[in-house]
Amino acid sequence: MKSFEFSNRTSIIFGKGVESTVGKRINNISKSKRVLLIHYGDGLIEKLGLYDRVMKSLAEADLKVLELKGIKPNPDLSKIHEGIEISKKNNVDFILGIGGGSIIDTAKGIAAGVPYDGDVWDYFTGKAGIVEEALPIGVITTMPASGSETSTGAVISKSDTKQKLSIDSLELRPRFAMLNPELTVGIPPFLTACGFVDIMSHTMEKYFSPGWKNDFTDRLCEALLKSMIYNGRIVMENPKDIDARSEIMLAASFSHNGYTDSGRTPDWGSHFIEHEISAIYDITHAAGLTAIIPAWMKYVYKEDVNRFVQYAVRVWDVDLEYGSLEKIALEGINRTKNFYKEVNLPTSLTELNIDDKYFEEMAVKATVNGPLGSFKKLYKEDIVEILKLAL
Repeated sequence: MKSFEFSNRTSIIFGKGVESTVGKRINNISKSKRVLLIHYGDGLIEKLGLYDRVMKSLAEADLKVLELKGIKPNPDLSKIHEGIEISKKNNVDFILGIGGGSIIDTAKGIAAGVPYDGDVWDYFTGKAGIVEEALPIGVITTMPASGSETSTGAVISKSDTKQKLSIDSLELRPRFAMLNPELTVGIPPFLTACGFVDIMSHTMEKYFSPGWKNDFTDRLCEALLKSMIYNGRIVMENPKDIDARSEIMLAASFSHNGYTDSGRTPDWGSHFIEHEISAIYDITHAAGLTAIIPAWMKYVYKEDVNRFVQYAVRVWDVDLEYGSLEKIALEGINRTKNFYKEVNLPTSLTELNIDDKYFEEMAVKATVNGPLGSFKKLYKEDIVEILKLAL
């Protein structure tokens, strides 16, 4: 097991109606009593009654609330700049996000940018180094997927240059994450599937790591994957199953809070390849991953066939008598792809109306700071081949 240091300050507040305590919790943190509330602005949280419950709680805590709306999937730097300006002008010292990963990542970008004198994009390009100071963040999660509510990272797009880059810092972990599974019941089937598949993809990025013996975290990853397969099938059949929704919501946080990558080196190759795709085509992140991950698997599995055999046997219940080690490994990959199909997600770039026009450009941009991945180092040529396999 690789040496590591683990810490996570995020308090998870789980259950029905937990958002009613949000004002009291912020009051214990904020000094200026000025909060920037970030949400989609599409009317959904108003329809759920969530907006009124949150505003009531904030008012009872005597907090002044400013709002930033209009956040979209693949959140853009322009909204972060807008939020920073609002926060600096009004002496905001706490950021509250209501929504999924795009909201939370926007909150993290604003939180990092307010104390910084330059352009917050400097953090994403590496010009400013690691974020060492940020405003405190709280989250009310409505879309379990990215796990950003308990993670140290954020991914933001810069639409004018078609870049999609990330930052990572302990200072960006939210102070609290409120998880009410009842808020997720109305999520449409496509986004529901995108959610639990995104959870699976984060777990896979940690599971396929090189060189270390990690039986404990291997089995944590395998349990997460099997739980998402099991509960994902349930909610696709019965969207109102609150027990399955609860399992998915909690799994999102635990898949990306640092537990499953303790003592190992995550890969992230598939994610960074997908970032280049969605930076150009603005597709849903998980839909891009379901096209890329099987292709990545087929391209790299020979680096450690035994790891893929373990994955096939423990996660997908492939019988060890199925055939050769290579045949077992490939069957695990096939079952992964078939599960994506089962939940009606794309398994090729062609299904996303993406051709090979920008493959070279994507590969160059993905490797501008060096090769991707840890399971197998991926250079420009490797990425082009994976993209071709994904067509």
